[in-house]
Amino acid sequence: MPSYTVTVATGSQWFAGTDDYIYLSLVGSTGCSEKHLLDKAFYNDFERGAVDSYDVTVDEELGDIQLIRIEKRKYWIHDDWYLKYITLKTPHGDYIEFPCYRWITGDGEIILRDGRAKLARDDQIHILKQHRRKELETRQKQYRWMEWNPGFPLSIDARCHKDLPRDIQFDSEKGVDFVLNYSKAMENLFINRFMHMFQSSWSDFADFEKIFVKISNTISERVMKHWQEDLMFGYQFLNGCNPVLIRRCSELPVKLPVTTEMVECSLERQLSLEQEVQQGNIFIVDYELLDGIDANKTDPCTHQFLAAPICLLYKNLANKIVPIAIQLNQTPGEENPIFLPSDAKYDWLLAKIWVRSSDFHVHQTITHLLRTHLISEVFGIAMYRQLPAVHPIFKLLVAHVRFTIAINTKAREQLICEYGLFDKANATGGGGHVQMVQKALKDLTYASLCFPAAIKARGMESTEDIPYYFYRDDGLLVWDAIQTFTSEVVNIYYESDQVVEEDQELQDFVKDVYMYGMRGKKASGFPKSIKTREKLSEYLTVVIFTASAQHAAVNFGQLFLGMYPEEHFIEKPVKEAMARFRKNLEAIVSVIAERNKNKKLPYYYLSPDRIPNSVAI
Repeated sequence: MPSYTVTVATGSQWFAGTDDYIYLSLVGSTGCSEKHLLDKAFYNDFERGAVDSYDVTVDEELGDIQLIRIEKRKYWIHDDWYLKYITLKTPHGDYIEFPCYRWITGDGEIILRDGRAKLARDDQIHILKQHRRKELETRQKQYRWMEWNPGFPLSIDARCHKDLPRDIQFDSEKGVDFVLNYSKAMENLFINRFMHMFQSSWSDFADFEKIFVKISNTISERVMKHWQEDLMFGYQFLNGCNPVLIRRCSELPVKLPVTTEMVECSLERQLSLEQEVQQGNIFIVDYELLDGIDANKTDPCTHQFLAAPICLLYKNLANKIVPIAIQLNQTPGEENPIFLPSDAKYDWLLAKIWVRSSDFHVHQTITHLLRTHLISEVFGIAMYRQLPAVHPIFKLLVAHVRFTIAINTKAREQLICEYGLFDKANATGGGGHVQMVQKALKDLTYASLCFPAAIKARGMESTEDIPYYFYRDDGLLVWDAIQTFTSEVVNIYYESDQVVEEDQELQDFVKDVYMYGMRGKKASGFPKSIKTREKLSEYLTVVIFTASAQHAAVNFGQLFLGMYPEEHFIEKPVKEAMARFRKNLEAIVSVIAERNKNKKLPYYYLSPDRIPNSVAI
């Protein structure tokens, strides 16, 4: 009788193992096997991190194995089981891999296909077509869209983390890590002590040093030492945590009535302000988004305020960016003066502090929350709803949305909810942060997520004119590496543009993002469909770059880009493409390390060895 060797790998995360009964059935092209209990005498099967092998003998030849059915039945009490993969050795000596990387809960079952990526057009056998369709039907019931707040991108329909499908919840280890990191951050920032500090006037700028008492690294120490200086202030717009707002000023805005006479002591080329603008030496950061946003009123004992400043910056003869004029609100007038470096020391310093405060609010709520977390969640939900696990695009993207929905759900529970941390610690709490997202989403475009186009749209593309913009330099290297990789993967599975256009699952994924993520707004420029391999590669690069590199640049994360611990792809051409991708990323690491070698203030946030695969890792 034919005999198969079944190798079963259990996950290594906490509580991944099980004592429940595990049964296996094989479904072949010419027959199906009986249900076999996988059990070895006097042996603890399916322990955490274990790889166990079993011999399964069947009554008759099954033909080509098409599916494996795994069933879990209660032994004593139910415990969830995380199945990584199954490898099957056939009677003819062939090996077939069945990736899983999913939890089996309760008296549950999972039906697996072999790991070869397939488009719907590749499935000609009825049982495989049926499996594909049922998987999506099940997922679409589990992954439902919900409006958390009007004007937000739609999110997952779950009130709290435990309501999420088990496969996308934090595993216990990651969940504990989230709680510990949250608590550690609060401890490091002395949050309760700060609450008291914020409720009273500060008597000395030295109070700022208290913020850095427990935050000790090269960058924070240098910022603490030089934060009052104009050079550090300008540098942060290029390479700080929010390097996406600065743009070259092509025309002085009417709402900022600054003149040459006002700033001539800052201009070094003996030119008028207008001439400096024409030569491309003037830059601007405009916080117009904050205009009209309600300040936090949740604590009647604390009066909080918001500004909507405009900051004019100048590229000096050393090619460094420095501030030359600040107006704290949008409408010019006697009560809204323009502050200058020639003003009294503390007047100018306070004006810069107001700009930094505004930058913090835009960074946290828009650059970080909306433009990485919430957008990545949209991609993730759409992927689970429209792409089966066998689809090559699912296999490509799944690592880049890992735990994204979970961490966002936690954020809606603890951070941005009513009475959450935003309400306690931010001047935009109490609803202002919601208003900001609502305003920003109206202007969020697909082009602004395409890194090279976004840099060019702000007039910041010239490395000769703006030599110290490391966010741009490193970001372009990483973008190109990702795009080269996605192009290779796309070309492996899509032999022509026509195959892209006819892939209905892919088109449904793209449509879901447009309809639910961008709320069907045509002005967003998000595609409703994709018709070419080139555009598909760009779209996938946007998804991966947003979740990994862009998030790292504005949040400073940790598991590294290019490393795929879950092996969803099994085909040799894709594994070779992954190896080339990792090699390209290693070269970028070397380039950045060499550039940073002798710098007092190194920039490494976009070094691939510091870029996480997703926003939650």
